[in-house]
Amino acid sequence: MEMHAAQIIALLITGICVGFASGLLGVGGCFIMVPVQFWALKSIGVDPTIAIRIAFGTNLLVVLPTALSGAITHHKKKAVLWRAGVAFGIAGAIGAFFGAFIASHLPGKVLTMAFGVAVILGGLRMLTAKPPQITDEPSDSLAAFILWGIPLGIVSGIIGIGGGVLMIPIMVFFLKFKMHQAVGTSTALMIFTAIGGATSYLINGLGVGGLPPFSTGYLNWYQWIILAGVSIPWAVIGANTAHLLPAKQLKYIFIVVMFYMGLKMCGVFAWLNLPI
Repeated sequence: MEMHAAQIIALLITGICVGFASGLLGVGGCFIMVPVQFWALKSIGVDPTIAIRIAFGTNLLVVLPTALSGAITHHKKKAVLWRAGVAFGIAGAIGAFFGAFIASHLPGKVLTMAFGVAVILGGLRMLTAKPPQITDEPSDSLAAFILWGIPLGIVSGIIGIGGGVLMIPIMVFFLKFKMHQAVGTSTALMIFTAIGGATSYLINGLGVGGLPPFSTGYLNWYQWIILAGVSIPWAVIGANTAHLLPAKQLKYIFIVVMFYMGLKMCGVFAWLNLPI
């Protein structure tokens, strides 16, 4: 059960794309990272249910250093509301821990379908989202941060994502954050949700049979090193070149990729007998 050149190259290319997209557009790469990891693990003989759990757990582990570097960058630009970020983050981490526990006991088909639906909804949001013009002061309610943070964290844990794509619209539309504050604060809270979810995937996978080499529970260190190792420097390159590229057109390319990945994970192409 060893990775071959094809899987390693696919993971390296994925890490580069994820890092560049993260720096350029401020989007997480779970919609690319999870399907590619799932394919790589299945292709070396890992059971699909175990493969999807490892893909979720390892994805959260990759989110951690990316969110950390992003939060530092946004903090320097005074775009992180730390009271909200920490409160949201701790509540989200608790939710993510329980979400990952739930995912560790669900069949693989349910998890891949849930992930596919979430990615399609995320693509629809990116396609239609127009941040409202906000003149109100952002909410400073701890109760609101906790009440939103726990359920959003549970969803993040179940489908193995950092949660930014879920948190940002909540912050903008319901808590009156300005867009740059929502993006900055979401990077800070993703540090917490990633820790909560990844820890739970680690604990719940201990002692499980059929894990690939270099795994601790449902975390695979081999895939993590490849993905994180290239995504972090490429995030810096993406951020530095953001103003040189037509971001609007790139956004639509990523929306297309999201729809493709979502439909593929839902099994739509297989159902239609399409070889894509």
